Amino acid sequence: MEILFIAGFGPVAGDAAAARDFYAGALGLHMEADGDYLHTGRLDGAKHFAVWPLKDAAASCFGRAEWPEDLPVPQAWIEFDVADIAAATMELESKGFRLLVANREEPWGQAVTRLLGPEGLLVGITRTPWLRAEPDA
Repeated sequence: MEILFIAGFGPVAGDAAAARDFYAGALGLHMEADGDYLHTGRLDGAKHFAVWPLKDAAASCFGRAEWPEDLPVPQAWIEFDVADIAAATMELESKGFRLLVANREEPWGQAVTRLLGPEGLLVGITRTPWLRAEPDA
């Protein structure tokens, strides 16, 4: 698997209003809002930082707003953009990892495979065309 860069990182928020108060209010981050999803591409160090509401993370992984009780609730998420998402997904499957989402095209155009890391971090293996230096062919 060839990881190209960290595509995004941020906390998973159970309380979206408190997260907005902290990240946009107390820390003064200039965040854009898409509903409860707060995000910015203005911070160096990651291509995208966002506060991802838990209900939205659950919907993205499981198609419903509730996180399953049999899985640890993630406190944060990270995405690694890879050269070949299909190959990376097959590699993770062959190593026996439980994939929550496997090489799925999101409505916003990002291809994702998601799984939980051993510490409960929600990990995405992605292809994010708009974050790449050169457009995908």
